[in-house]
Amino acid sequence: MRTLRISFLLHLVALLLISSIPTFAGSKANMFAPSANVVETVCGERIADPYRPLENLKDPKVLDWYKREADQARAVLDSIPVRSELLAKMVEFDKRRPEKIYDLSITDNNRYFYLKQTPADETGKLFFREGYKGKERLLFDPATYKDGSGGTFVISQATPNIDGSKVVIGVSANGSEDAILFVMDVRNGHIWPERIDRCRFASPSWLPDGNAFYYTRMNSNDPLDQNRQKDSRVWLHVVGTDPSTDREIFSRTHDPELKIKAEDIPYVSYDRKSLKLYAFVSSVDPRVTAWYAPADAIDESTIAWKQLFRPEDEVYDFATTKHDLYVFTPKNAPRFKVLKTSLDNPDLATAETVIPEPAEGTLTALALTDKGLFYTISTNGVREELYHQNYDSRQPEKIETPFEAGTMSIGSKGFDRPELWTVMGGWNHDYRRYRYDLRHNRFIDETLSSKASYPEYDNLEVREVMATSYDGVKMPLSLIYNRGMKIDGKTPVLIYGYGAYGNSMTPFFSPSFLLWTYKGGMIAVAHVRGGGELGDAWHKAGMKSTKPNTWKDLIACAEYLIHKGYTSPEHIAINSASAGGILIGRAMTERPDLFAAAMPQVGVLNALRGEFSPNGPVNVPEFGTVKNPEECKALLEMDAYLHLRDGVKYPAALITAGMNDPRVPAWQPAKFAARLQEATTSGKPVLFFTDYKAGHGIGDTKTKQFESLADMLSFGLWQTGGAAQ
Repeated sequence: MRTLRISFLLHLVALLLISSIPTFAGSKANMFAPSANVVETVCGERIADPYRPLENLKDPKVLDWYKREADQARAVLDSIPVRSELLAKMVEFDKRRPEKIYDLSITDNNRYFYLKQTPADETGKLFFREGYKGKERLLFDPATYKDGSGGTFVISQATPNIDGSKVVIGVSANGSEDAILFVMDVRNGHIWPERIDRCRFASPSWLPDGNAFYYTRMNSNDPLDQNRQKDSRVWLHVVGTDPSTDREIFSRTHDPELKIKAEDIPYVSYDRKSLKLYAFVSSVDPRVTAWYAPADAIDESTIAWKQLFRPEDEVYDFATTKHDLYVFTPKNAPRFKVLKTSLDNPDLATAETVIPEPAEGTLTALALTDKGLFYTISTNGVREELYHQNYDSRQPEKIETPFEAGTMSIGSKGFDRPELWTVMGGWNHDYRRYRYDLRHNRFIDETLSSKASYPEYDNLEVREVMATSYDGVKMPLSLIYNRGMKIDGKTPVLIYGYGAYGNSMTPFFSPSFLLWTYKGGMIAVAHVRGGGELGDAWHKAGMKSTKPNTWKDLIACAEYLIHKGYTSPEHIAINSASAGGILIGRAMTERPDLFAAAMPQVGVLNALRGEFSPNGPVNVPEFGTVKNPEECKALLEMDAYLHLRDGVKYPAALITAGMNDPRVPAWQPAKFAARLQEATTSGKPVLFFTDYKAGHGIGDTKTKQFESLADMLSFGLWQTGGAAQ
């Protein structure tokens, strides 16, 4: 099955401890920010955009300002005493786990490929072993990769061929996600000489001969090229040949009759189980658009693609046997259902419902084995259960898991193999990986990472509650805190959320993130609209014109915590990243009185201009386009930068950006930071930190991950009065 569409008012003591930290007025700190009198008509309104010059990342004066802001932010953050304590604890936690293993791929002949990181490693190295208990062998250490740029490379993808004799490896530098592909012979470690760049979306798919693969390639290496992602193409590469001779397979220009959009990202995949080729075009729209062809079309110069799914079919995912097609859809079933139809002659109108929409909970995943269908149902995005159903039955059986899982992923080798694996975890329960034996109804622990204990969190309590939003809608809220915590209105609370793309904030175990509770605080995870915790309708209730529900839900969560006596506005910090920048930015601009600190990381904070960045067009299905009057108004409403007003006492803010970020350009958070520094009259710090050796946080080294988290936690604790605890 294709993967389902997956970061201060001080007490007296704290003041004494941090008296060396510089304070400054926002307007003075911002006096050198490049600005201009830019006014234009958008959505029928006159819009002032004074910090438009900050979008020009090639202007030396602009770059000087970014650098000055970063240096100043770094000095302030490094001077917060609790930051060094948090960093030291993260390093200590890391040393407790001798081996961390992730990004696992298993071939049909049971060859394991995975990334492994030890406490001495900054990033994962690629390893290989024969079977779960086989002796491992190092295949590739990204630290050995050099291209003359001086960049720090990480492995961004590793895809073995069908028998595991070769593996295509992608490496990217400094968080850029711009992968360079090369191929290794697993038997002897030989690396073929060719390199293929511009492969952020590569998704290699090996052909049955094991000597060639499809991959997707962008048209530009320039991260500032607004059109770099447009008209990406799928190519066929034969191992050992010059990539300039690769044959184009699928694209808007190659297949004009398919009416592919320039901004959509194309993919082609060979499926050895169904003996089919599948072609996709992708954006952030969860609805699958796909075509297919028989596998014997591999050698044809132009493949005669047959439409499989259109957006209006509302197929979000699918799985196949050799002749059957299983469809995962919210159509007339907002909590999802699974339909079955013929793969050779699909007809969704007459498809049989094999897994109906749950009466309670949301259907979240499906896996096929030779023993039938396995699937998961989630309650409010925070408790997941596993079910099994025979192919010829419509009577599912619930499977009792080793512990109550907050989150669960399942995977298999396909409909013709018996294996089913599941990974489970929770807010206060470390991840475990199990192989399920249906015949004996038992879970066999096959966790690859070393186990570790964290007695610091033995006293954690988790409460799952429902808060009421401004419009009466009930929303899930996860509360994580130490048992016996005083309910005196003074607890430092970190509210964390997201609310976009239908992605659910399912429970995750992170000892470093939980350090907020170690310092006596409460973590509150707000499952706001725009996510998928309550199904497809929950997502649609927080996108485009309904997007205000997202930040209004977060505001309601803060009010709930205050009403229950847990905390008060001077003790609340809010944090998110990426599209969650809308959540944080608009919550703090709508209710600046409600929060002590706001910490949007690499966030979307100038949504109205997002469409004019390289990654903007693919996000139109989620946020809208300025070309549509209604959607333009929605973008204007969700734009935090344009909602800042002079003379308002805004919360303290830590705003971050990555200069190599391919998803949210650094100028989005930069413009917000500059305008906030100018507008606020609270006298609280507004820090803007740009990391010049990082991107969106994906592919960062371990040290950068620790530093970024320590920055956020220490700043939040400082501003909410928790730094001295």
